[in-house]
Amino acid sequence: MAATGLAQGKPALNTAPLLSRPARSLALIVLAASCALAAARTPVRKPAPAPETYATSAPAMALADELAQAQGLDPAWVRQQIGAAQRQPAVIRLMRPAPSGTPKNWAAYRARFIEPVRLRAGERFWLEHRDTLERAEREYGVPASLIVGVIGVETLYGRHTGNFRVLDALSTLALEFPPEHPRAVARQQFFRDELGHFLRLAREQGLDPQTPRGSYAGAMGWPQFMPSSWQRFAVDFNGDGRIDLFHSVEDVIGSVAHYFKTYGWQSGQATHYPVRFDNSRLDLDALLAPDILPSFDVPTFTAKGAVLDGEALQHPGKLALIELQNGSEPPSYLAGTDNFYVVTRYNWSSYYALAVIELGRTIEAGLPPR
Repeated sequence: MAATGLAQGKPALNTAPLLSRPARSLALIVLAASCALAAARTPVRKPAPAPETYATSAPAMALADELAQAQGLDPAWVRQQIGAAQRQPAVIRLMRPAPSGTPKNWAAYRARFIEPVRLRAGERFWLEHRDTLERAEREYGVPASLIVGVIGVETLYGRHTGNFRVLDALSTLALEFPPEHPRAVARQQFFRDELGHFLRLAREQGLDPQTPRGSYAGAMGWPQFMPSSWQRFAVDFNGDGRIDLFHSVEDVIGSVAHYFKTYGWQSGQATHYPVRFDNSRLDLDALLAPDILPSFDVPTFTAKGAVLDGEALQHPGKLALIELQNGSEPPSYLAGTDNFYVVTRYNWSSYYALAVIELGRTIEAGLPPR
C-alpha cells in the first residue's frame, strides 16, 4: 500500500489556493445573502392558538349553577370545572347528522365489525376471561356472547376508548349542540344532564374531572358507558371496593351484564327469527310502523303477511319487523323479540344490535372446546 504523509505521522499539506482579502470579503457577502434568502423562504410557524374555554361564557356559568343545584355540588367548584372545559369544534362536527339521503347499508356496516382482527381479539378476550364471563352469565342470565359482542363493537376490547377529554366533550355538547340535528333540543338536554352526572361521579370517586378521556359523545371506558349509565349500571364485579371501567375487565364484564339485565333481558329467549313474506296479504307499512319496538303477537304478525317457521311460531311474546337497508340492494328483514329491543337500549340502532349479536356468536362458534 502506498504510504501517505498522514500514515507516516507527518502533517498533510493544505494545497488549496489562498483567497485574497477582497475575494474573501466578496465570498462572505455572497454567503450572508444566501442565508438571508433561505431564511426569507422558510415559512414562519405561528404558535398554535390557545384552546378556547368556557371560563368567560355567561351561558356556561348559568349551566354550572343549574347543574350544581341539581347534583348537590359546590357551585364554585362546578363553575371552575366547566370554565376550564375546552370548546371542541370536532365534537360539534361529529355530532351533526349525516346528509339527508345518505343510504344505510347493513352489509357494509356488518363488515366493519365481523372481520378478522376483531374476531381474533374477541377469541383471545373470551379465553382469557372465560371464568368471569361464565360467572356473569350465571348471575345475570345474560349470555357471554352478548357481553363479548358489545365490548368488541364498542372498543375492540379496550383498544379504542376515545381521546377526547370527557369534560370537554360533554361541555361542548351541553352548550353548543348542533341545532340542525332533528332532535337537537332533547339531545342537548341529554348532554346537559350527562355533564352533571359526570361531575358528580368525579366528585364521588375522587377523580380530577379534567383527566378522564372518552368518545366524542363523552362515553367512557371499555364498555363506553355514559356517566349516568356508570352511576346506574356499573358494578364492582371483582370485589375490590371500587368500580373501574377503564382498567378492571371483571368490572367491565359484570357491568355490561347488569346493564342488559336491568333493561329486561329474558334468559333463554331468542333475540330474533328469520322472516319472509306472503306478498298476497303483506301490509308492510303496518308491520314497520312501530319501528324496533315489539308490538305484534305471532297471530297478528303473521296475519299482516309475515311468514315465520319453526320455533318462531311458538314465540310467547311480542315481535317487531326489523328492516335493514342494503344500499342499492333490497333490504334485509328479521323478526325482533323483546331481547333484540333490549340490545338496542345500549345503542338505539337495529344495525348496532345485530352487529353485536353476530360478532359474539361468530366468536363463540370459533372457540376451541372447553
